Amino acid sequence: MKITFGLVLLSVALVNSQSCLTPNDNRPPNPNSKSGLYNGQQEFSLALLQAINQLNPDANLFFSPYSTYHALLLAYFISGSQTEGYLRKALKLNQHQDKADVFNAYKLDKFATQLRSKNASYEFSNANRIYVDKSVEVRSCMSPLFLDELQSVDFQKDPEVARMGINSWVEAQTRDMIKDLLPGGTIDQNTDLVLVNAAYFKGIWENKFDPALTKPDVFHITPSKRTFVDMMHVEGTFNHDVSEDLMAHILELPYQGGDISMYILLPPFAKEDGIPTILKRLTLERFKSIVDENSSLSARTVQVSVPKFSLEHTIQMVPILESLGVGNLFRPDADFSLLTTGRKRVSLGEAIHKAKIQVDENGATAAAATAVFTFRMMNEIQPVVFNCSRPFVYLIYNKRMHTVLFTGIYRKPY
Repeated sequence: MKITFGLVLLSVALVNSQSCLTPNDNRPPNPNSKSGLYNGQQEFSLALLQAINQLNPDANLFFSPYSTYHALLLAYFISGSQTEGYLRKALKLNQHQDKADVFNAYKLDKFATQLRSKNASYEFSNANRIYVDKSVEVRSCMSPLFLDELQSVDFQKDPEVARMGINSWVEAQTRDMIKDLLPGGTIDQNTDLVLVNAAYFKGIWENKFDPALTKPDVFHITPSKRTFVDMMHVEGTFNHDVSEDLMAHILELPYQGGDISMYILLPPFAKEDGIPTILKRLTLERFKSIVDENSSLSARTVQVSVPKFSLEHTIQMVPILESLGVGNLFRPDADFSLLTTGRKRVSLGEAIHKAKIQVDENGATAAAATAVFTFRMMNEIQPVVFNCSRPFVYLIYNKRMHTVLFTGIYRKPY
């Protein structure tokens, strides 16, 4: 399975003062900072899923909370005063850590991610960029802090060349899967700041699906509307649970390496309120009960059926992020004074998120078939039949980092 995503925050010109991240930017990292970096990422991810679903209640959804979180972290690092406060609250950052702690945790996490990628059985890369127009005088202390992220470009002279350059960088980071993240017209001569996150994930199922077993099968879009989709099938030992709290059957599909798994939340019936019910009940505590070390899931023999599909989704993020409390982040009075010398003020004007997933027998997301289940567990001797023949929620979770990398809702085949 290949998954890629990108998020970009755009900005137009505007003015403010100067300071460093904190008085102690370069102090030795707090050993507890890295573990606290993503304390709020799970809660943020669930809130983001709710918000995006409210604006797209009938569509297939796929996006990366991890990508969104990182783009907002960049904004947080260069923000000040009220804007910093809004972002700190929206990102659910640890109130006992200051910006230097969060920044050092970010750097440590970046190094650890790169180190693990050299020996992992999956591919995962994550990269951030802060593109600043040459007319903006960036404070001298920012370059050493953001050695890899900070890039000077000439938006005023040739915005189209700048746009194509950013898109080319995103394509390179995502192995050419995410193309044209910034559509024509999104960059103009008034643009002076663009924050971008791009990432790539390719995982192989621990239990692969046999291509010879893939065949067309029925998918119930609604109780009265059906269609066909190519279904993949596998039987093996998987972690499984039936949750009355969530009103869902739960299955963990691990990728090779053991760090990353997909969790599928499947309503017991093909009901139109199946997905809304799961989302309403998917609190942070219930999510943790699924993915934490003391998970409620138990190993069972499971017969799994999964749709084979490809999905690309672009989301205009401004209204969604504003609903999550980012305050004045996209307004002219936003404070990004930590970035510039104060001679020119910048403010963000747009946020675009694009994600793509390809699902096949080697690595996949989803499931299929027509069986209907109750919340009564089957006899332990019999294998559980987990057929996603109806809409379901799925999350791809990094158990080592305790982060939600991707999530989505599969409602219908294309």
